Amino acid sequence: MSGYQVLELWWAVPAGLALLGYGLSLAGLTPAQRAVWVRARVVAVEQPAHGASKRPGIPVTVAFQDPATGREFVLPNAGKHGDALQEAWVGREVEVRYPPGRPHRYRVALLPMDERTGRGVPNCAVALLLVGLVIHAAVRWGYPWALLGFGALVTVSAALSPDVRNARTRDALLATAVAVPARVVAVTRDVYTDGEGETIVNHAPVVAFTTLAGIRVTVLCREGIPDPSRSLGRELTLHYAPSDPSVYTPDLAAERRDGERAIGVVIILLIAGIAAIATGAATL
Repeated sequence: MSGYQVLELWWAVPAGLALLGYGLSLAGLTPAQRAVWVRARVVAVEQPAHGASKRPGIPVTVAFQDPATGREFVLPNAGKHGDALQEAWVGREVEVRYPPGRPHRYRVALLPMDERTGRGVPNCAVALLLVGLVIHAAVRWGYPWALLGFGALVTVSAALSPDVRNARTRDALLATAVAVPARVVAVTRDVYTDGEGETIVNHAPVVAFTTLAGIRVTVLCREGIPDPSRSLGRELTLHYAPSDPSVYTPDLAAERRDGERAIGVVIILLIAGIAAIATGAATL
């Protein structure tokens, strides 16, 4: 078999990974499916150090009970065990998973329903396979097939995008938002280097506020606070959803604009995808 013929079989790798992943998922053998899933509760919240990195999120201590032994575990989490918490308060419930018999290896899963099936890897393999097939068709049969393929991918991606649903859900929650006083208690600092070697310094204020129910909430506010690097100690007004304090904003008008922008991007992608499909079909 020549090298060219071997390259023609590139699709076998992502297709094989996808089939293997879906097979393991159907058999219930993925690590996520074999893990123990339990509800944990935040029992302590610490304030991030001023000038520290935002990557660990809000340091907390979580408590959960191992269903196999009935023993309760109270363990710290500062971003080293799964998803970092960007919003934390005592009493907040989160989903955690761990290998059977090893609760100290727990991981916080803020999107548990997406992780329980263990289909993340095969889904990525399918996406790579589809992109590869479109590129392959474009190289072999010309640009009309590229327009058809990429137009179809863009259209499906936009149609399945959760951005519209998330924006509407967030808008609905913030429609009943309550305004409370808040204060910047720390400012995180991260240094990055871009592709041209330039240094970029990113600051994210840590904001604390108390809900009308008397719950002390600490959040890592990435947007909405002007001049974040100099915001330490600043007093401000923060709007939060009474049913879910993790949904908040320091600027309701900007939040609405962001939601409209997210919906607009999805609509533009849908129109662009359909237009590409129509153009490709007309030029075949």
